[in-house]
Amino acid sequence: MRRPSADLIVAITVIVMAAWAAPPAAHGQGVGDTLQEAGTPGQGHPTGVARQGAEGGGEQKAGALTLERALDLALTNNAAIRESLSRRLASIEGRKAALADFFPKLGAAYSYTNLEDQPYTIVGGTKLPVSSDEVFRWQVYAAQPIFTGFALSSRYEMARLGVDLGEAECDLARMETTRRVKEAYYGCLLAKRALDVSVEATDALMAHVKDAERFYDQGMIPFNDLLKSKVALAAAQQSEERARANLEAAISGLNTLLGLEVDRPTEIEDITGAPPLAYDPARLMEAALENRPEIRSLKIALMNAAAAARLARSSFYPSVSLLGAYERTGDDPRASNNDYGNDHNTSIALEAGWQFFEWGKTRAEVKKAEWEKQALEERLRALKDAVRIEVKNAALDARVAEKNIASAREALEQARENYRITNLQYRQQITSSTEVLDARTYLSQAQMNYYGALYGYLSAIARLERASGVTLSGPQPNTNGGS
Repeated sequence: MRRPSADLIVAITVIVMAAWAAPPAAHGQGVGDTLQEAGTPGQGHPTGVARQGAEGGGEQKAGALTLERALDLALTNNAAIRESLSRRLASIEGRKAALADFFPKLGAAYSYTNLEDQPYTIVGGTKLPVSSDEVFRWQVYAAQPIFTGFALSSRYEMARLGVDLGEAECDLARMETTRRVKEAYYGCLLAKRALDVSVEATDALMAHVKDAERFYDQGMIPFNDLLKSKVALAAAQQSEERARANLEAAISGLNTLLGLEVDRPTEIEDITGAPPLAYDPARLMEAALENRPEIRSLKIALMNAAAAARLARSSFYPSVSLLGAYERTGDDPRASNNDYGNDHNTSIALEAGWQFFEWGKTRAEVKKAEWEKQALEERLRALKDAVRIEVKNAALDARVAEKNIASAREALEQARENYRITNLQYRQQITSSTEVLDARTYLSQAQMNYYGALYGYLSAIARLERASGVTLSGPQPNTNGGS
């Protein structure tokens, strides 16, 4: 039998090594190649999902919930916002009630009196009846306050400030809800990407286990190397289930903020872009001190305290009212007949009253209102300092998160290339299974670091917007149609 030539042996060896180096047909491309085609952040996604079982993997689903739509739903359905709107409407009705006190009060009264003995008077020793033993009386009256020591104007001012306070509380609820929705939305995207990474890692390790089984069957690796691969695969599958549960919990939390059913399978649109952060720190700080609803609320509370002090001082003054009445008195239910005097009359009176001594009560109430006003001034001063610190810290966090994106992107590219090379080396049996497992772990960590930096940066912008009360440049929606 003729022996094969050396050239033929070399050719067969090259073909076999190329077959081992190529990705298995059952799993398509290798993970490193998938990541390479995904592109860099801003042009695509550095994580590809090989299986369709991952929520958010594959193509972007039509009708997915966008961030703008999520904010619209929250501003319409959120319970905290509806509560603040109800309180504002209540304060408007309170202002109407305070305004009504400036106008005349109209009323009517009706009475019936039955006397055991008929009233009489004695004139020259003779008893003369002066009234029937049954008396019917009704009247219509009006009362117009003329001077109340500025009590009415103070109450109206406090009610008007209550409306302004209600508007500030509505703005606060909107700002806080906007921040919470944005952070929840970005949290869902991060959980979605964590699941993508877990699915990808599971697929990669499944391919690695098949390679290890083939090598073990050929006697090229020991049994414990195969066991390491299977243990790593089991751990990856457990991590995938945990990531799936975390995504479901994140979606439920977002649904609650949007006023949707907790178990609703909401699909959200991805965000790939990280807008550059450009702002003037001085103007941002100035805007925060001007726009923050908490500061506006305290300023309104200060004005309300001043009005409360004026209301307390109103007791130092007399009150004057104009009274008018029309009345009828008679011995029948309609009071239309009176045999002892006129059956009707009209009266106009000017009434003044002054309670000038109450053992220091009024003075104490005035002092109380003044001390409360001073306490609010101190609280406002402390709140302004806290807002300055909050804006400063939020700006620093946003800057740090922005810089972390670049370093995380570079580390991801390095981890991707390291895994690709290590995987090829293993298939050519010039490295160990441990090196492949480590490389896969480094790649998964680098992917999560990148997505954590990206969505952490967007969350930091949301917190900076909340701290300053200013809307900065928004994130860019996904226009690539998938991961």
